[in-house]
Amino acid sequence: MLTVTISPKYQVVIPKEIRDALHLQPGEKLHVFRYQNRLEFVPVKDIKKMRGFLKGIDTTIERDKDRT
Repeated sequence: MLTVTISPKYQVVIPKEIRDALHLQPGEKLHVFRYQNRLEFVPVKDIKKMRGFLKGIDTTIERDKDRT
């Protein structure tokens, strides 16, 4: 588990290992929100770059017998 420190200006540095794994770049925006008792950081992606990211996903679902 990686640990970061909050600076006096309330800044944190995302560890290189995480930046590399998520392909984060300087200037990239992140949504930040509180979930239960933790912080969540979610990269903001351009909608045009998201096109096709679900290609090949399995969309089959098992339905109840009365819903066929």
